[in-house]
Amino acid sequence: MKDLKSQATRSTTPGKGGLTPEIQSRIGHQLRAMYDDVVRQGVPDRFAELIKKLDAQGATPQVENDGGSNDNNNGRD
Repeated sequence: MKDLKSQATRSTTPGKGGLTPEIQSRIGHQLRAMYDDVVRQGVPDRFAELIKKLDAQGATPQVENDGGSNDNNNGRD
């Protein structure tokens, strides 16, 4: 982090609180590298199964009625 700050002071600053195009480019490259790594990991099998179950439940809405409180008032009458 100190490296980025020192580069910002060495480079021409675009204005108060702004980032130089060089700094923006470096941040962009680092974010892309981190994001690409996450995407390559894929979705764990247990998450994929959970998503399938939730999708199946979404197709057939299930309404539970415990005979007690109304959902709209969070159990308060």
